[in-house]
Amino acid sequence: MTAPLRQLRKGKMAYNPEKHHRRSIRLREYDYAQPGAYFVTVCVRERECVLGNITDGEMVLSDLGKIARDFWAQVPVHFPTISIDTFVVMPNHVHAVIIINDLPCRGAVTAPLQTGQSKIDRPTLGQIIAYYKYQTTKHINQIHDNAETPFWQRGFYDHIIRNKRELNAIQQYIADNPVKWQLDRDNPQNL
Repeated sequence: MTAPLRQLRKGKMAYNPEKHHRRSIRLREYDYAQPGAYFVTVCVRERECVLGNITDGEMVLSDLGKIARDFWAQVPVHFPTISIDTFVVMPNHVHAVIIINDLPCRGAVTAPLQTGQSKIDRPTLGQIIAYYKYQTTKHINQIHDNAETPFWQRGFYDHIIRNKRELNAIQQYIADNPVKWQLDRDNPQNL
């Protein structure tokens, strides 16, 4: 981390929107609530390796890693039109393929449509990730008695999956991620 960024985080430097702005990496004009498959990566704040360790090519989850894993199951409960395809919890980040469906998934419990309501609202990808990050952070902070300490890095990486070949390649990448941890750019030992 550069010295100016450290100073900004510690509050020693005034925020200047000309210098300290973040541009969105999302596609302009793209509807991130439309049905489709999305590959996302969510990183732990400052990429600390607190979600577990890789041992013999297998991810061994810490208690925090188990929370990160278990809350993926809650996403489709909260958002009935969402399904989680493939995911992996790594020492300092999580990869997942999220499917936004047109209709609620089989077995999803949904409220009946109200008069005048023609369809079920689909959340945006950003809302899904915000929910996941909020719920996991809240749970982790309750366990560790941290009032409002951010757990995840701000933002997330996403990729719109455009075809079956891409989906298959990403699913394989996710499955192979623990085995390839030694080569991973998110592995702090590689810096």
